[in-house]
Amino acid sequence: MSDPTLFDAGKPGGKTNDEASSIVALGEMTDGQEGDLFALLADKQTLTTKDGKPYYRVTFRDARRDVSFPIWGDAPLADACRDQWQVGGFYKLRALYRDTNYGPQLDIRRIRPVEDADTADGFSPSMCQPSSRFDSAEMFADLVELAGGIEDKPLRTLVLDLLETHQVELLAWPAAKTNHHAFYGGYLEHVRNVARNAVYLAKQYQELYPDMTPPLDVDVATAGAILHDIGKLRELRLTPAGADYTASGSMIGHILQGRDMVRETAALQAEAGEPLSPERLLRLEHVIVSHQRLPEWGSPKPPMTPEALIVHFADDCDAKFQMMLTVLGGDTSGAAMTGRRNVLGQQLYLGGE
Repeated sequence: MSDPTLFDAGKPGGKTNDEASSIVALGEMTDGQEGDLFALLADKQTLTTKDGKPYYRVTFRDARRDVSFPIWGDAPLADACRDQWQVGGFYKLRALYRDTNYGPQLDIRRIRPVEDADTADGFSPSMCQPSSRFDSAEMFADLVELAGGIEDKPLRTLVLDLLETHQVELLAWPAAKTNHHAFYGGYLEHVRNVARNAVYLAKQYQELYPDMTPPLDVDVATAGAILHDIGKLRELRLTPAGADYTASGSMIGHILQGRDMVRETAALQAEAGEPLSPERLLRLEHVIVSHQRLPEWGSPKPPMTPEALIVHFADDCDAKFQMMLTVLGGDTSGAAMTGRRNVLGQQLYLGGE
């Protein structure tokens, strides 16, 4: 079947009557495979080589894979990339997929924006939007159930109020722009994992050390785990290309904005006659501001309470585990070890010798 609208990579904007390939999914392509595919242009950066020559680094994405690669300034597609390719736009490409030492690459033969007629070939924006493997409504219900187990009534009310007030956003929000859980529903997937693990650890340590002074507060650990990233609702915004930073996200970040959201809700509760004790509020705020532990990671203070320590490690473990899951799942080399060019910056073992 011919597709006369595909742009010729050798003549940007030109047309070709070459026979089109069948549609393939970017996330399913293997080394050396060529085909027609739909993808979202998730990122485009203008950079320079060591010699000062401009080039572009682009990232095309579908629901299962991101592929980032350069478009050199003297390449046939360079002008079209600079002037026509729009971040957040959906495209139909004919491309060769390659696994290289620098990660996955695409050699683009032809490219054009997606058209209405492409729906007949199966195009849908959702096919280019990574999303959680778990149902968002179920994950949200699980968080509400965990919050319902908080014994301190004002603290329970505060957590439930924040969840219910922001339910619509939470059902779709990613946990980050990049690195971990950076997909629709990623926030809930990450926070549910962190909360489940933190509650388990808090209860185990409370049982092991009942004479701890002051006692480990399972309620604060639970609330802190559920709310540790709540500021990301102000730090991030959704775009067709995924999450991006708001102005306040870039200038303030999610940690301080999360503390602000907790303080604002606590103040409203106090006005309504259900005040949270000052010490519990302080401990909850500390969990939020310390959960990333290091200043270079965004935390102004390290964990200074057992609840904060538990939430920090539950958070860090889940983030790192999801990064490892992504690296292992995205490697199609067939080698025993992955490369080092990944979000973890290290090799991982895939099996074999």
